[in-house]
Amino acid sequence: MAISLQKGQKIDLSKNGAQLTNLMVGLGWKEVKGGGGGLFSVFKQKVDVDIDASVLLIGENGKIASQEDLVYFGNKDHKSGAVHHCGDNLVGGTTGGMEDSEQILIDLNKAPATIHRLVFVVNIYDCVKRKQHFGLVESAYIRIVDKNANEEIASYNLTEDYAGKTAMVVGEIYRHSGAWKFTAIGEANYDAGLSQLVGRYN
Repeated sequence: MAISLQKGQKIDLSKNGAQLTNLMVGLGWKEVKGGGGGLFSVFKQKVDVDIDASVLLIGENGKIASQEDLVYFGNKDHKSGAVHHCGDNLVGGTTGGMEDSEQILIDLNKAPATIHRLVFVVNIYDCVKRKQHFGLVESAYIRIVDKNANEEIASYNLTEDYAGKTAMVVGEIYRHSGAWKFTAIGEANYDAGLSQLVGRYN
């Protein structure tokens, strides 16, 4: 049975004592109908919010070594083969039901020894020009799936009020005492784009 995580909670990425290495990380969200509230929101159409998911591969020093260690819609594969971005969802939201909005494949066996954290972030594309923020989004989550067994291990539903915020560190996979773990983070900020998010790790 999958574990439902709370903010700040950490889990081992293992099953029956064995380290899990072949993973799928799914991120999902839906746009709020009516443009996020207001007196006349009932009459408004649902606004498409283009949210991009990315992965930062971080060294032991807490920094990203180069642009090659950023996996996003413009660089879908890490040179090591450890991370593959399955593609950008341009229209925003899920495609129906509880399907993931974006998916990222992880092979921890291929993660270079110099990489100690895989940080999963999301940001709203062109948020300043479009005047969009996470208050226009609901039902956001991140989930971890064991690809070998096609079984969900854990999920984290982001339930806080993120109105006004435009970027977020959702969670991270990290090394600890020779094993891989995952922590649910859910920390939002006002970064206007991916470059500003990455700048936090320079």
